[in-house]
Amino acid sequence: MQHARRYGYVGPPELRGRMAGVDAVAVETAAALARWLAERDRGELVEPFTFVVALDGGLRLASRRSEHVVLVGGHDVLAAGEIAFALAGSGWHVVEVTNQSTGYCPDPDCWPAVGEALDRIGVRHPDDFTDKVTFRRCPACGERNVVRDDDFTCAQCDSALPAQWNFAPN
Repeated sequence: MQHARRYGYVGPPELRGRMAGVDAVAVETAAALARWLAERDRGELVEPFTFVVALDGGLRLASRRSEHVVLVGGHDVLAAGEIAFALAGSGWHVVEVTNQSTGYCPDPDCWPAVGEALDRIGVRHPDDFTDKVTFRRCPACGERNVVRDDDFTCAQCDSALPAQWNFAPN
């Protein structure tokens, strides 16, 4: 993968230790996705799911209230976010997908990993994230920030945030 920036976990350390009890799936085929989605209750299907693209390029899914870091056992990822599916005549397809993960804070440029993972399993999807989240770490106080409305100001200490993604790799 030419886009293979690795994203290390940057969230709260105590969440990294929660490695059990998640109903997750490594999705290898569209049929496997369909089986897993068929086991979800109606309430889960109306919300997006937590997803990661592992370093092997594989897609892993869990319910929305699951932590991204748990899906990969604390390891780095190629992408992370939330994803929603809808059922159509030809099967399940992606209707929404974002890079919303405050544990990994991936840059929107991780999209190719997501697109390739979905292509590999044969699931239709948009050509890019349907909602892009911009994350920056404050160089002054170290706080993780979500940049809103192009306001690159730290929510914690009002310092300027860098224009470029700045979470150091592990």
